[in-house]
Amino acid sequence: MPRFYKKAAAFVLRAVGKHSPQLAQAIVDCGALDTLVICLEDFDPGVKEAVAWALGNIARHNAELSQAVVDAGAVPLLILCIQEPEIALKRIAASVLSDISEHSPELAQTVVDAGAIAHLARMILNPNAKLKRQVLSALGQIAKHSVDLAEMVVEAEIFPVVLTCLKDKDEYVKKNASTLIREIAKHTPELSQLIVNTGGVAAIIDCIGSCKGSIRLPGIMMLGYVAAHSENLAMAVIISKGVPQLSVCLSEEPEDHIKAATAWALGQIGRHTPEHARAVAVTNTLPVLLSLYMSAESSEDLQVKSKKAIKNILQKCTYLPALEPFLYDAPPNILKYVVGQFSKVLPHDSKARRLFVTSGGLKKVQEIKAEPGSLLQEYINSINNCYPEEIVRYYSPGYSDTLLQRVDSYQPVIN
Repeated sequence: MPRFYKKAAAFVLRAVGKHSPQLAQAIVDCGALDTLVICLEDFDPGVKEAVAWALGNIARHNAELSQAVVDAGAVPLLILCIQEPEIALKRIAASVLSDISEHSPELAQTVVDAGAIAHLARMILNPNAKLKRQVLSALGQIAKHSVDLAEMVVEAEIFPVVLTCLKDKDEYVKKNASTLIREIAKHTPELSQLIVNTGGVAAIIDCIGSCKGSIRLPGIMMLGYVAAHSENLAMAVIISKGVPQLSVCLSEEPEDHIKAATAWALGQIGRHTPEHARAVAVTNTLPVLLSLYMSAESSEDLQVKSKKAIKNILQKCTYLPALEPFLYDAPPNILKYVVGQFSKVLPHDSKARRLFVTSGGLKKVQEIKAEPGSLLQEYINSINNCYPEEIVRYYSPGYSDTLLQRVDSYQPVIN
C-alpha cells in the first residue's frame, strides 16, 4: 500500500479514536491495532508518526484500551520510535508512552520493562520544547504509581539535570517538570531528601515565583508533600524561603483550587513544631487563611483546607503576636485553639503575661462565653490562674458597673 494511503488511513483512525472510549473500542474490535502496529515498522517516518498518533488517541481513554495497545506489541516499537532522528516522531511516541503509563502501575511497568526510562531521560535536555513536554510527562506518569517506579526514574540520573527545565521559557515544560518532581517527592522522605540535596526545593520555589496559575500548582503541591514527610524536610522548605512564596500565591491566585492547595501546603509546613508554626505565622498568612475559611464565596474544598491549615498551625504556634488578632476575629471552633495556645504559653512567660493585659487580650478572654466544663472554659481558667484575682475581676464584663454601684451606695465618713 502506498505510504500516503497508510498515512490517510491512520489519520482517519486517529480522528475517530479521539472522541470517546466507545469509538476507540470500535477500532480495536475491528482488528485495526495489529495493522497499526505493523505500520510502526514502516520505513517512512511520516507513516510511523501518523500511526503512533492514532495509537495514542486509543490508549489515552482508559486502562483497557491501553492494555489492548500494549498487547498488540506497540511498546517496544514506540521505544524504537523515540530513538529516531525526527523530532515530531520522537514527540508523539513519547506522548503515547505517557498515555499508556498513566492508567495503572502494571501498564507503567510494561513501559519500564521495555527500557523506556533510559531513553526518555536522555531527552530531558533536548532543545525542542514540545518534545521535552512529552518526555517529562511520560516520566511523571511512570513515577507517580509507586516507590519502586519512582526510584527507577531517579536511578536514570534525572537529577539535577531536570531542574534546568524549571527555568525553561516554555510554561508547559516548567509545569511538567514540576509535576515529575512532585510525583517523586510524594512517595517517601528519602526521595524528598534526595530532591532537597540536589537543590530541587529551592529550584521549585524559584519556579513558583516565575509563573502564575495552573503552572504553579504542581510546585505548590510538591512543597506540601516534602514538608509533610518530616520536620527536617519542612525546615528545608522554610530555609529555602518557601513560606513567603506560598504566602504570595495564597493572596494573589484567583482560582480557589490553587488557593486550597497552597493552604494545604502551608499547613503541612507549620504543623510540626513551634518554630515551624512561627515561620508561617510571621508572614501574616493566618489572617488570610481565616478570611478564606469564613468567606461565603470560597469553595467548600478551600474552606475545609483553610480550616485544617489554621488548626495545624495554631496547635503548634507559640508566637503570641500572631495569635492575638484571632481572639477578636475567629469563630468559636477556631477560637478554642487560640485560647488553648495562650493557656500553654502564659504560665511560663511573665513578659507575655504583662503584654496580654496591656494589649487587651485578658479583657477579651473574659468576654468569651464558654460552655461550663468545656475545653474552652478549661483554657480560660488556666489563663485566669496566671493572674491575681482582682486583675481578672477588673477586666471581667460588668465590673465597672459593679464599681459604680459601690460608689452610689458608699457613705462617705464626714468628720
